[in-house]
Amino acid sequence: MKYLPTIGLEVHVQLKTASKMFCACPAEYGAEPNTHTCPTCLGLPGALPVINRGAVERTVLAGLLLGCETPPVSKWDRKNYFYPDMPKNYQLSQYDLPLCLGGGVPLYDHCYPKDAQKDIGHPGKVVGLTRIHLEEDVAKSTHAPGGTTIDFNRAGTPLMEIVSEPELASPEEVFAYLGSLRQILIYGDLSDADMEKGQMRCDVNISVRPEGQEEFGTKVELKNMNSASAVRRALHYEIDRQIKVLQSGGEIVQSTRRWDDDLGETQQMRIKESDHDYRYFPDPDLLPVRTAEIVAKMRADVPELPHQKAARFVAEFGVSEYDASVLSSDKALAGYFESAATGSPSPKKVANWVINNLLGELNVRELDIANNPVEAESLAALVAMVEGGKLANNQAKEVFAKLFEQPGADPEAVAKELGFEPADEGAIDAVIDEVVAANPDKVAEIQGGNEKLVNWLTGQVMKASKGKANPKAVTDALRTKLGV
Repeated sequence: MKYLPTIGLEVHVQLKTASKMFCACPAEYGAEPNTHTCPTCLGLPGALPVINRGAVERTVLAGLLLGCETPPVSKWDRKNYFYPDMPKNYQLSQYDLPLCLGGGVPLYDHCYPKDAQKDIGHPGKVVGLTRIHLEEDVAKSTHAPGGTTIDFNRAGTPLMEIVSEPELASPEEVFAYLGSLRQILIYGDLSDADMEKGQMRCDVNISVRPEGQEEFGTKVELKNMNSASAVRRALHYEIDRQIKVLQSGGEIVQSTRRWDDDLGETQQMRIKESDHDYRYFPDPDLLPVRTAEIVAKMRADVPELPHQKAARFVAEFGVSEYDASVLSSDKALAGYFESAATGSPSPKKVANWVINNLLGELNVRELDIANNPVEAESLAALVAMVEGGKLANNQAKEVFAKLFEQPGADPEAVAKELGFEPADEGAIDAVIDEVVAANPDKVAEIQGGNEKLVNWLTGQVMKASKGKANPKAVTDALRTKLGV
């Protein structure tokens, strides 16, 4: 029997704000443990919360980027639970009136795992969202054999929770969802969304059911996953585990499990709570928020999104859809390409150089686009030299390598330094005439239909000119002279 997985995600994203959600403590990653605290984020008796307006605005902006609606009024609720990372024994969150409702996340093809990009089941899929709500993060617990330490620097950091509909059908779609969502959040400057730093974490709800059965199976939650690749591995394991339980006649128990990446298996943590276990009720210390003014203000900050930018690159610069998706996949990379391509007579060639040469070299040197030493203007000038016949491709690659070593250098000056000054056209014509005269047998073969030998003659001219001639110009000149 074939079983169908059904997957929904709860993605927690730390917003990029200067201070915490309900107090003025810095929201800073990497500080000494327990140095950014106050009575409010430590949950001390009598401390009162004050709403961080910037966090509310950024959450509303996230909703606008993802096509959500914002209710006219949003309120805060207390979510009650007992754990050391929340000493006041409740979390300030949102329940029935969150800041954002509905919307969806488009799955970009280039965000699927490399080994799955040739077989995408549902190209152009948009995964629906249930809600986006805003809450305070908890403290960071570090468990060790000798005990547990707690760092309250993270407690109270603005945390946006993005809840999807159960519309994801495979671990590969989940991988693409996380990558696509991360790109959109970065484009909006809402978060760095670095999973390694805990700025983006996700809980995964997964169930399986026999094909043909409409009702979903019993869901299991995988808690606090902190990398897309780990989520993919965990889901493959958990789907297989649930199918084996059902095939053996067993029942799936609604529960929360953790993923042990070293063992390659999920392990049960606890039987899953339901919403009523948290005893939600409106927080008496915080007034509801009227959202109309905030929504109007944030509409002006909605940026061009990756898929919109990719479509514009195709229309304006004539690049392929695949190249446009790669170039728009990173906000800084998109800006770099656009700077280099604007005004260029050959924007497609600029795209080729960015994707095939620049990204390859950055990868070898373990650099990102933000630390790229080759200025966009320099790359544009280099491509123009190639297209204008001043440099051969192999010469341009040597100049390009030098530009990495000499940030800000002028490509023409580097080419001159390397001895790649264009040769005198008259002199090159004379060399072409000499090579043609010296090889009558090859000329006869070419004129007889073996046009591949034109490249051989081009090679002879390049040798005789000591590499100063432009191969394309030489080939064109030979074809004209020989009438082929």
